Amino acid sequence: QVEAPGSYQQDPWAMTDEEKLQAVPLIHKEGNELYRQGKVQEAAAKYYDAIACLKNLQMKEQPGSPDWIELDQKITPLLLNYCQCKLQCEEYYEVLDHCSSILNKYEDNVKAYFKRAKAHAAVWNVTEAQADFAKVLALDPSLRPVVSKELRSLEARLREKDAEDKIRFKGIFSQ
Repeated sequence: QVEAPGSYQQDPWAMTDEEKLQAVPLIHKEGNELYRQGKVQEAAAKYYDAIACLKNLQMKEQPGSPDWIELDQKITPLLLNYCQCKLQCEEYYEVLDHCSSILNKYEDNVKAYFKRAKAHAAVWNVTEAQADFAKVLALDPSLRPVVSKELRSLEARLREKDAEDKIRFKGIFSQ
């Protein structure tokens, strides 16, 4: 297969460290474009590739060193984008895992709390979802309309589930 000049993209494992650093913003941009086009799975794969490049570079640094921290701060927005894709793909436990790892390092990351709250809500971890949404509001009160909408949606889903459970379990103990 013949490719146009500049269209070939080298696999991350074959890149030098410098090439990886230069490739990350381009891969990030490609992921964003795919996401805008509604190609969520493909976007997630791009974000994953960019994260892999940075993680590979980060492994060569002393944890906690300025270079390690700088790379970690580049990984975080990519990981949040990846989590947004995973939320849309209904892969909630992966979102919970990644957002929690971000929050272990950066406890004031509003986006990580918000995405984790949505994932908790999706898997019926109501208390955890409410706590994360409360943390979002504490960190950024301007998000009150969005958080209120999410909480109303969660309450409606809970009422629906309770009604279904009442029908499903009606008479189960009266035999």
